Amino acid sequence: MSSPFYFLQLNLPLSDYKFALLCFLTAFVITLISIPPIITLIRKYKLYDVPNARKEHVAPIPTMGGIAIVAGMAVSLLLWFSFSTQPAQICFFLSVLILLGLGIMDDLKDLSAKYKFIIQIALAALMAITGVRITSFEGILGVNELPLGAQYTVTILAITGITNAFNLIDGIDGLAGGIGFMSLVTLGLFLTMSGDSQTALIAFALAGAVLAFLYFNLNPAKIFMGDTGSLVLGFVIAVLSLRLVQYNITGSTPVLLNTPVIALSIVLIPVYDTLRVFAGRIWNGKSPFHADRTHIHHLLTNQGYSHAFASKIIYIIHGIILIEAFVLKSMRAEYILLFLALSMLLFTFVLKRLGKWLGKNEKVHAAIKEYLG
Repeated sequence: MSSPFYFLQLNLPLSDYKFALLCFLTAFVITLISIPPIITLIRKYKLYDVPNARKEHVAPIPTMGGIAIVAGMAVSLLLWFSFSTQPAQICFFLSVLILLGLGIMDDLKDLSAKYKFIIQIALAALMAITGVRITSFEGILGVNELPLGAQYTVTILAITGITNAFNLIDGIDGLAGGIGFMSLVTLGLFLTMSGDSQTALIAFALAGAVLAFLYFNLNPAKIFMGDTGSLVLGFVIAVLSLRLVQYNITGSTPVLLNTPVIALSIVLIPVYDTLRVFAGRIWNGKSPFHADRTHIHHLLTNQGYSHAFASKIIYIIHGIILIEAFVLKSMRAEYILLFLALSMLLFTFVLKRLGKWLGKNEKVHAAIKEYLG
């Protein structure tokens, strides 16, 4: 039995996704039943995310929801995933545990950015050493096989950058979780299509856990994932994206064309937003780590839009980007990259002026706000 998606030229044999569905549902249930007692404990010990000038929420909210997310993923994989003694797999799960611990400490004591960066770089280097690294650009800008030193450099930058990009975009209710969920499902589908169904189970397990978390995190949020969740979410998506690229480059019959571009589209919004914000701060003579209200979600919330509205608009943009990259996969990679870059610039321009434009037609404005929250 297969499920054809004619518009996207996909034909997915549903039998290939039996264990994926089991992983997804198990993680969903475990996370769903874990969050209420975690909220109770956090309230008991007053472990809140306290609002300040750069944060969007106005009341203390329980944090460290990432504990429930990782718990759901872990139980699911213990039941349905075939573990091995491969160094890459051992180091991956060890890295997830270290990042979970790092996130808990950061949510409790607000660790320095330098300390977190050192650990993230070390974990990224560890993954590169065990073989999960970018070895080729597949001819993009004329670059094919990379020298070994470049492989390590690009891989460490990619993993560290994506991990922090998801951490930085976790600024309003439901945003990081929603984008992460869409990215994980996409990775799970593409990894399965590529023949790496075991790695795909990690994506589906984490996706199920994140979806359950979103039930409590959508506006108005009852709990935040905190760095406990966002660091793990970004790291897993980064490593699985690299694995997708690697599997299609080294495989004898690659399923996806222009895989590096496909992988970039999966993380494009957080990465683009981080680069845009950092560039803007440097241009204005500030540190790139100077806290402000210039992230992509702030473009909407600064105009008075709700968290729910802003998150849904950005979900839609993320979906458009993913579909664009896949539909255009047969084009030259440089053209796809240009198209994606222009799309993000256009979306940024529109978001900055959305309130002004829609405000001119109050009926349309009110209808859109009511529909999207």
